[in-house]
Amino acid sequence: MKGIVSYDAMETIRNTNEWMGASARAIASYPVFALNPHPILKLMSAWGRVTERSFARMVIKPDWEIPPIPGEQGQDHIVYVEPVVKRPFGDLIHFRVARREPMPRKVLLVAPMSGHYATLMRSTVTSLLPDCEVYVTDWHNARDIPVSEGKFDIEDYTQYLVDFIRRLGADTNVIAVCQPAPLALAACAILAEDDPASQPRTLTLIGGPVDPDAAATEVTDFGNRMTMGALEHLAIQSVGFKYRGAGRMVYPGLAQLASFIAMNAETHTKAFLDKIWGEARGTASEGDRHNRFYDEYLAVMDMTAEFYLSTVERVFKKCEIAHNEFVVNGRAVDIGKISNVAIMTVEGANDDISAPGQCVAALDLCTGVSPDRKKQHLEPGAGHYGIFAGKSWRLNIRPLVLDFIDDNMAVPDSIKPKKRRIRGGEAADCGATDQVEDSSKTAV
Repeated sequence: MKGIVSYDAMETIRNTNEWMGASARAIASYPVFALNPHPILKLMSAWGRVTERSFARMVIKPDWEIPPIPGEQGQDHIVYVEPVVKRPFGDLIHFRVARREPMPRKVLLVAPMSGHYATLMRSTVTSLLPDCEVYVTDWHNARDIPVSEGKFDIEDYTQYLVDFIRRLGADTNVIAVCQPAPLALAACAILAEDDPASQPRTLTLIGGPVDPDAAATEVTDFGNRMTMGALEHLAIQSVGFKYRGAGRMVYPGLAQLASFIAMNAETHTKAFLDKIWGEARGTASEGDRHNRFYDEYLAVMDMTAEFYLSTVERVFKKCEIAHNEFVVNGRAVDIGKISNVAIMTVEGANDDISAPGQCVAALDLCTGVSPDRKKQHLEPGAGHYGIFAGKSWRLNIRPLVLDFIDDNMAVPDSIKPKKRRIRGGEAADCGATDQVEDSSKTAV
């Protein structure tokens, strides 16, 4: 009962702030106040608009809103989001480009389950669609999943990845971003032992904590400082009465958001003050960079308690993946069994979430993969967000990943896609929209 009370208390605070913002916006916008154009009224209205929008976004799942893909003959191809596999805790979805033949490259983009929806990778998906057939793991908000559906921990997550990769087939190229990187590695190891014919063609790991002890960050320090009992007591709550998952134990999205913002409070404060002043002066717009970024950043989801706690204990504290001691359903997973998968790691030199060294550790674990099928890339000057959705991804990393996929595709060279290697420090424009890159650290 205590957990439900605290969960509903957070929702009450959020709801109250949304209402206060809406009230301030409405009151300060009365036409009669135009007779006395005091600056405080414009500032009050601006504060209300920004506050209402910000707190409203926290409980809304963003839409994918993928723009049409330009065709070779000048036609735009509409993109449809279609489920391929539907599961209680997450779906495998396909971005079908209308009136276009399937692309030779098939990519499974494994989105993180760490507080934000898979739509956080919208720009990543948009950048890959012109050249690839794209599939994404679309994880569900735990607050909307009834208790009757049972548990969901990192072993279940890994099994979901195994099933999704097996469903897509051996010509799949897996790209795992941040949190799922070590679990994607484990999923490939399970397939290598149980169903070698279903192993993916390539596995690209981007900024993931394969070995958290390889380089300390604030995230790893927090995990080492807190005991599991204290973490469960402080972080875990029960879903409140207004959602379908009432009674389910979760790490609430609103609590996660508070920790995300606290990591860079000064940067976020300045961003919101600038936005309020912009609204008051009339220089802000609906689709500006602030709204594009924070509409996604503030939209958070609950994680099941067992997934959050098992991630902290087994990936960060015990380093089971890093020590090759991971167990799924009572059975040891041997990363060394991977042999027919080409593996690439990508890290950002300025990544303060998964610091350089944490992800590249995967290459040493894959003892069964020949050295010529391993590749690593360290992106200078890039932070965590930039290596998968920012300028660094668009201009440098994305072309390298596509070339890595092409080099390992099991098709004749005559029908392989054209190379996208960087020339003169620039790559072909992928059409992705700019985001607020690394001005706010997204803890994924």
